[in-house]
Amino acid sequence: MASLSPIERDRIARVEAFMREEFGYIAIQSTRPQTLGYGLVDSPVGQLAWIMDKIREWTHPRDVLPDEIVDRDRLLTNVMTYWLTGTAASAAYVGYAQGAPWGAPKTNSRVPTASIVFAHDVGIRRFAETENTITRWTDVERGGHFAALEEPDLLVADIRAFFRTVR
Repeated sequence: MASLSPIERDRIARVEAFMREEFGYIAIQSTRPQTLGYGLVDSPVGQLAWIMDKIREWTHPRDVLPDEIVDRDRLLTNVMTYWLTGTAASAAYVGYAQGAPWGAPKTNSRVPTASIVFAHDVGIRRFAETENTITRWTDVERGGHFAALEEPDLLVADIRAFFRTVR
C-alpha cells in the first residue's frame, strides 16, 4: 500500500467497500442468473428497481440523484430497452458465462489497449498492465461507471483519440 499513489489508495478503498456493501449482485449473477432473470423479465417494477439500484450506486457523484446526472427519459429508455426486448435475463449471465473465474489471470493478447477511468471507477494502471498492453490511460475526475450515459462527449473523444493512434 505504501507504494500506491493517493488516487490508487482511494480506488483500493472503494474496491474494499464494494466487496463489503455491493458484492451481492455479482454473487447472484455468477451463481443463479436464471433465478434473478425470472424476476427481471416478469416484473417491470423489478426491472426498474434492479437497474436503478445499479445506476444509483455507480453514478458520480454518489450523493446526487441519478436523474440529476442522467436525463430521466434516458434512464427510462435504458430500462425499457431491457424490458421491451426481454433481455434482462440474458444480460444477468455476464458473470456466470465467463470462461474463467472472477480474478483469474488472463493471458496478455498484446493488442494495444486504452482505458479511461472515470471518478467512480477503480482501475489501477499498474495492475491493468499485467494483462493488457496499455497504450493510452486516461484518469477523469468526473463521471461514473455508466460513462456513455453520464459523460458521452468525453468518452467518445477519448475513444477517437485512441483509435487515431492505431490506424
